[in-house]
Amino acid sequence: MDESPDATFLHEDNAREIFRPLSLRNIEIKNRLFRSNLSGMFDDYNGHGGNARLNWEEKFARGGIGCIISSYAPVSVRGRILTRYAMIDNDDKIPFWRAVGERVHQDKYQGCKFFIQLSHSGRQQDLGGVENLHKKGLSSTDKKDYFHGLLSEAMDTEQIHGVVEQFAQGARRAREAGLDGVELHGANGYLITQFLSSGINDRTDEYGGGWEGRTRFVLEIVRAIRREVGQDFPVQMKINAVDHNDWLYPWQKKGNTLEETKKICRMLLDDGKGVDSFHISSGSTFPHPRNPPGGFPLKAALRWYDGMLSQGVRVRFNYWIFDHKITARLFQALWRWRRGPIIEGINAEYAREIRKDLISVDPSIKVLCTGGFQHADKIAAAIRDGACDGVSIGRPLIANNDLPKVLQTQNGPSPDKECTYCNKCLLNDLENPLGCYELSRFDGDTFEDKWQNMIDEAMSVFEPPTFH
Repeated sequence: MDESPDATFLHEDNAREIFRPLSLRNIEIKNRLFRSNLSGMFDDYNGHGGNARLNWEEKFARGGIGCIISSYAPVSVRGRILTRYAMIDNDDKIPFWRAVGERVHQDKYQGCKFFIQLSHSGRQQDLGGVENLHKKGLSSTDKKDYFHGLLSEAMDTEQIHGVVEQFAQGARRAREAGLDGVELHGANGYLITQFLSSGINDRTDEYGGGWEGRTRFVLEIVRAIRREVGQDFPVQMKINAVDHNDWLYPWQKKGNTLEETKKICRMLLDDGKGVDSFHISSGSTFPHPRNPPGGFPLKAALRWYDGMLSQGVRVRFNYWIFDHKITARLFQALWRWRRGPIIEGINAEYAREIRKDLISVDPSIKVLCTGGFQHADKIAAAIRDGACDGVSIGRPLIANNDLPKVLQTQNGPSPDKECTYCNKCLLNDLENPLGCYELSRFDGDTFEDKWQNMIDEAMSVFEPPTFH
């Protein structure tokens, strides 16, 4: 590490940029670092929150993050992506989310905030559970998703209105629980994306067609949320800057362009009564070469993807591809080619264009950018240069829960402790506790020592236990 006076001065300048407070509606976030929406299957099967999630969220508050965005929190059982994710579909979930808020709001964490991500899977339902066993995923379309082949049915108007109300009541519950804001998951292939994307939405009614019609569903959600929570409660929208819907399979439609997304975001401002901040991502499905940008770990896919075999009609074909040497290598090559270089801040240029457009309409609008950030110089540059007002971080925080504290004193983790973007955490989450499963990052003189340290870290979310 360069410890010259010039390097020290430059880092202090970067740290000042990153650790400035950020005002959002009626709250102040202590720094420009957000924990992105990530979490494992830590909760009860019926959607009630568990003790492990309390420990999980507190990890990041302890590490110095400014604001935590919850994992995908379903607004209904029909809309969950995986079992054992805490839901917000009923008032009986309010006490748990209040407990989450109390954990991260403790004085010793110096003002850490917590947003809950209101979500609905639509057709992109990986493991919907026994309750959804004989149901297709609700969507804007009858077409199955192109990656896993998950089946769907196009929602009728009555179903649309029902889901809009589910989002609104989820926001009300979040406010009653004492949380600091909500985020709508409108990116990466979930239900709101299925309405917004020209590559997916094939409707001919008022919820389809041009970008205005495709935006109608989420605009109704935003207005219904405002009806329930008022104007002083932050509402954030996660959105694809560009869908890249054809990146894996070029015969698919491309989906939304950057120019369409700018228009959609402007519409969601709703004359100052709508969305307060936008969280910029890209990629119309999950996973996608751009989201999360990194590797496609075939060994992990073979070991843990089998849980999907009873879900989508393409899963067996995908599994066959992963299980054969030639086709597996071809798939990995396609993934790497479409991803391109692993650029820290892969969505920053998209975020810059959207932010520039939005602040010309409303200077108070805030824009976050996601995409593998873990170094102070990259984060500070994105903020300083106007690409965003803050960054969200996922996998690098799984690798180093205390990354914010690291960034206060140095440019980033030591090279042997950096997130490698291997995406083993992503595949393991289908069956195992979410954690870092890159063995090379863990200390130990032998393989067994490294392995045990890795497992201990992954299992640390269960400490302290429920009863102790």
